[in-house]
Amino acid sequence: MQIATIGLDLAKNIFQVHGADADGAPVFNRKLRRAEVLRFFEKQPPCLVGLEACGGSHYWAREIAALGHEVRLIPPAYVKPFVKRGKTDAADAEAISEAVTRKTMRFVPVKTAEQQAAAMVLKTRGLLVRQRTQLINALRAHLSELGIIAGISSAKVAGLIDIVRDENDHRLPGAARLAMSLVADQIEALATQIGEIEREIVQEAKRDEDMRRLATIPGVGAITAASIKALVPDPAAFKSCRHFAAWLGLTPKSHSSGGKERLGAISKMGNRELRTLLVLGATSVLRRIRGNDKAPGWLGALLSRRPYKIVAIALANKIARIIWVLLTRGGIYRGLEAAKSAVSA
Repeated sequence: MQIATIGLDLAKNIFQVHGADADGAPVFNRKLRRAEVLRFFEKQPPCLVGLEACGGSHYWAREIAALGHEVRLIPPAYVKPFVKRGKTDAADAEAISEAVTRKTMRFVPVKTAEQQAAAMVLKTRGLLVRQRTQLINALRAHLSELGIIAGISSAKVAGLIDIVRDENDHRLPGAARLAMSLVADQIEALATQIGEIEREIVQEAKRDEDMRRLATIPGVGAITAASIKALVPDPAAFKSCRHFAAWLGLTPKSHSSGGKERLGAISKMGNRELRTLLVLGATSVLRRIRGNDKAPGWLGALLSRRPYKIVAIALANKIARIIWVLLTRGGIYRGLEAAKSAVSA
């Protein structure tokens, strides 16, 4: 029988493949070891291959596509409704094979190795920042037990480190000074590593044309521009700027029925890091223009009648839409008022 569709359920060592013909009738459902996967697809005629989008799916998509197959990545949440009953690898592979043929299915663009590498740089920076935050919180908490208090910002930590390394400060017992010195060393080492990564990100942002154009948007810096470039490989895959903002989780969650429209809080779907960066950028913009006569009229009116954080989310939504317009239509940023009319066009 002619194989038209193959569903591949990825794993670390044991993979499951489900093949179907053009009518959707099952042809095979078998297991493959990791070393057998590419040899198996080499022997198959060109067909449609479906995979669940995950960490290793982009690598397998590139390798299988190089053999002449058409590969599509499906979000796992969209595959789950096709699992008939129970949770097995065979059922998952069959569900993938069926879901990939749906005309209205949404797919994930396959990333290149360079795009994955850029994302690794950003994720490594995020990991180091979280580790530094943990160490700062530990240092502040331990010293507060001895009555030594510092401000909340990370800039105030330098004063705590000076106290830890001051041998003449008798507020710290010897054992506490030894332990906190190790924590202080780790904080400074992480700060150095984070600085190195951020300098590399800024240099890359200066070299890339799209990043330079995105960085002209208020609230979008080098880190945000690099994150957009690495984590959104194909902005044109979104039908409109509203779809892009919804993918980031910056649009209200709908729960409507019987002709009654009910909109709740933002859905918080999509990539959390991108959403966080956009909200932080919007907050910084609001902090600069609050009480400023040059602020856009619609933004000032919104601040006058809505809470500050809700306005920040609304502005983050607007920034996301501007980002989509610049990436898909080209051009440069012309201001919030001009961008508002361009987005609605």
